[in-house]
Amino acid sequence: MRRLLKNHLPDRESILRNRWLRPFQAVLLHPRLWHLNRHSVSGAVAVGLFCGLIPGPLQMLGAALGALLLRVNLPLALLVTLYSNPFTIVPLYLLAYQIGRQLTGDDSGFMLPPEFSATAVAAWAQAMQEWMLEVAEPLAVGLVALASSLAVLGYMLTRTAWRLYLINAWRHRKPGSENSR
Repeated sequence: MRRLLKNHLPDRESILRNRWLRPFQAVLLHPRLWHLNRHSVSGAVAVGLFCGLIPGPLQMLGAALGALLLRVNLPLALLVTLYSNPFTIVPLYLLAYQIGRQLTGDDSGFMLPPEFSATAVAAWAQAMQEWMLEVAEPLAVGLVALASSLAVLGYMLTRTAWRLYLINAWRHRKPGSENSR
């Protein structure tokens, strides 16, 4: 598993070569940010899954900060945020909104956004602002709940998969080889 991840993730030498990241080398080159072990990989998956639901282009920044704070694999945390993309973001946010409605006790039903009117742009903008304020609380609560659930589930599944891989590798190793000592 380690070999597979190493083949697809950037290495610390690419950070050394990047002129935009040179000022941050002291922080970015910490060895724990580049290790591939059960702790760093499962932590990176959790950070990436949690930060993947951050609105807008701040997902990568959130994942980078989370990886730096928790000292988990930085490239993998950034990569995992890509599960939310233009194809998946709408269903994820709809799910988060429904979860938030359940958690906040909102029984008003799903609220459709106001239809755009080219003749009454100001009225549409006012209606859109009211709609956004109405869905803000359930959406925010749902996003935190969904992100937390995905992070915990991703962490546990990654730890389990890593452990199963190690058990399988241990069982299939050849007796008398260097690795068996």
